[in-house]
Amino acid sequence: MIEVARYLSVNRIAYFSMEVGIRQEMHTYSGGLGLLAGDAARSAADLDLPMVFVTLASREGSIKQQIDADGNQIDGPDPWNPEEWATPVGAMVAVQIEGRQVWIRPWLYELKSARGPQVPVLLLDTNVPENDPRDRIITNRLYFGDQKDRIKQEVVLGVGGVRVLRALGFTIDTYHLNEGHAAFLSLALLDHHRLNRIPGIPEPFDYDVHAVREKCVFTTHTPVEAGHDRFSYDDVRAIVGDLIELDQLKLLAGPDHLNMTQLALNLSRYANGVARRHAETAQKMFPAYPIRTVTNGAHVPTWMHPAIADLFKTLAPHWAYELEDLLKADQVPDEALWAAHQQAKHELIDLVRATTGVAMDPDVPVIGFARRMTGYKRPDLLFHDIERLRAIAGRRPFQVVMAGKAHPRDFEGKAMIRSIHAHMRSIKDIPMAFLPNYSIAIAKRLVAGSDVWLNNPVPPLEASGTSGMKAAFNGVLNFSVLDGWWLEGWVEGVTGWSIGSDGSDPSPEAHAAAMYAKLESTVLPLYHEDRARWIWMMKQTIAKIGAVFNSARMMRRYATEAYLRA
Repeated sequence: MIEVARYLSVNRIAYFSMEVGIRQEMHTYSGGLGLLAGDAARSAADLDLPMVFVTLASREGSIKQQIDADGNQIDGPDPWNPEEWATPVGAMVAVQIEGRQVWIRPWLYELKSARGPQVPVLLLDTNVPENDPRDRIITNRLYFGDQKDRIKQEVVLGVGGVRVLRALGFTIDTYHLNEGHAAFLSLALLDHHRLNRIPGIPEPFDYDVHAVREKCVFTTHTPVEAGHDRFSYDDVRAIVGDLIELDQLKLLAGPDHLNMTQLALNLSRYANGVARRHAETAQKMFPAYPIRTVTNGAHVPTWMHPAIADLFKTLAPHWAYELEDLLKADQVPDEALWAAHQQAKHELIDLVRATTGVAMDPDVPVIGFARRMTGYKRPDLLFHDIERLRAIAGRRPFQVVMAGKAHPRDFEGKAMIRSIHAHMRSIKDIPMAFLPNYSIAIAKRLVAGSDVWLNNPVPPLEASGTSGMKAAFNGVLNFSVLDGWWLEGWVEGVTGWSIGSDGSDPSPEAHAAAMYAKLESTVLPLYHEDRARWIWMMKQTIAKIGAVFNSARMMRRYATEAYLRA
């Protein structure tokens, strides 16, 4: 266990997440939740925070997306080899699943900051020879299978993760549950905080619930009901057994189903949403619990294009670790910023041509859209009125690049991908492309090479939306519904533009009409006719958004408000 020995005396905070987007070659992430966790780890290393990150190995990744000739998403595994990037740790622990002993081997990946500090990331793997074949596949595929499979994965993450940390010698003061997937860790902690009962005095719990709550911090990420795991108690008992007594578990997790979010809320001393509006929405969903706000951020050095980053090095050599230096964006020469942006745009256009065969013009604005393909994010809203869209492009041309995956069981999302491809095939006069198998590498090209970043979810169902932040780091202007983080970062005509107003009619008809009107009257005329003002806005968005909506600020807030206690 020499690999982790140097961390044992300092790593007092454990961050648990079902997925962590560490690097392109390691397919341990599905979407925004994992990329956020990866940025949290990168900033933890930059800030030299005493943290360890715990996730699943996910050897087969999440989804390798292919698109057939008719626009259908073809799902497949997206394998990677932990042996190529991580080190096996010389210890294994076991959990009970369906009465069998299931062994978990941790792999260690050391995420290093350019400044020198690093944080350990532990990847939990049940694919070991000691396990039954049924159990070797538990951690292979992220979010795959049915509800029973999800319970098994979440037991490995929560219960197995706590046991791995103990076996390796970590002493953890604070456990950060990134979404409800990790809530089983609180049950593992309860098991270590049993009370000595006084005979004849009835108590609701056989455990020191207060001691466990003092150790746990919980972040909820979704205002969509379907995003909160609920499991049958029959399934939980069959899989997990009596980790704690069922009647006591129901007091913590709900009387009818085991609600992982409720379990996390009841056993955490601190809970937060990931944007101000999201925290308000979450507070309405869970009125019995105080929901605080820590608005998400992204890791600027990771997501800013190197050509733009080089411009800031001439102004402030240490800007990557002193992000307030981004406020100096107005000192960057216009020609230099535009040249750097055009370099990023050419790279995106080259990727589009190589991947899809679609040719694009670097002198025509590119509208970028890349989200998880699901109903409430409305990825097809741009095509609500095809004739209106064509008429706008006929007067002032633009181009569209989209990307995103649908969950294998999200048939509505898959139908949207199919519909988007049909629209793109039918619209011959607007260059459009859909980049398959959205990944970290593709995201970097899109958020840097687009000119406008489009986002149009149904409010208030957007939790945060960090892709818009990443675009802003590159001077890409946001054009978004007022929801999630954009309510905080939006300054009309300065950092970008709104679609509709806060509290206005959220119907697709209303939002599509507002989108078309502003695209035609404001966004495209500015790009085509007032380049100096456009570049001024690029500088404003880098300064005002980059200096605030970054993961360093996010992790400092967690450290001072959630991790440290008076």
